[in-house]
Amino acid sequence: MGTPASRIGRPSVTSRDRLEALAFELFASKGFEQTTVDDIAAAAGISRRTFFRYHASKNDLVWGDFDGQLARLRELLGACPREVPMMDALREAVVSFNRFDPADVPWHRRRMELILRVPALQADSTLRYASWRQVVTAFVADRTGQPQDALLPRQVGYATLATCIAAYEQWLADQNADLTELLDTAMRELQSGFRGSPPRG
Repeated sequence: MGTPASRIGRPSVTSRDRLEALAFELFASKGFEQTTVDDIAAAAGISRRTFFRYHASKNDLVWGDFDGQLARLRELLGACPREVPMMDALREAVVSFNRFDPADVPWHRRRMELILRVPALQADSTLRYASWRQVVTAFVADRTGQPQDALLPRQVGYATLATCIAAYEQWLADQNADLTELLDTAMRELQSGFRGSPPRG
């Protein structure tokens, strides 16, 4: 497919981040479901085949480096001293995992708006959410000495994911909200059994 006339002379994209940025521009102007891989490739000045060297699909592009992020979450959980209570460690890791440089916050908000609000991406999220839960489940199993398929590790994995999604939905609904504060508050509510967040400190 040729490059659109408006893109003539534009250098081809050779960066995964730049490809994602161009795709997000198209999603904003055309809509996610109306934007095709061919549209993204043409805007980037690359072939369809080259696009698939960067991302397995349009959906994968939205999620970014998901495997790398899972590895980072594992590292955060693994680095927490064992003397720190399990749920405190989990809360601290989740909050740190979702802390972004202020310059990156608008970009992350656009990504999460797509993930949480586009039906096609919500359907695609099942396996990714399962992988995210598994990281938490493995951590809880290790801390409690229980098998990963025991009730408690599974329960904490599901509860933590639901808590994070609720905090993200609240964040997307309020342009002035601080994501890390919402996550910290939500995780404290989970810790306390929803009796009202205990004082911080």
